[in-house]
Amino acid sequence: MKTLLFLGNIGTPEIIIIAIIVLLLFGGRKIPELMKGIGKGIKNFKEGVKGIEDDIEGSGASKKD
Repeated sequence: MKTLLFLGNIGTPEIIIIAIIVLLLFGGRKIPELMKGIGKGIKNFKEGVKGIEDDIEGSGASKKD
């Protein structure tokens, strides 16, 4: 089975190429703002998942191992 978008085979050369492309597209000033936004998004996602887990546990639903 083939992996989607070569995600299983990503290595150092690919990461360097992606970093150069991102630097060229966004420039040095926008990258910290972009990373800050991504960090906030991940934090909000984790808080949402935790809230859902708390709701499920609070409703008396049984967990499956």
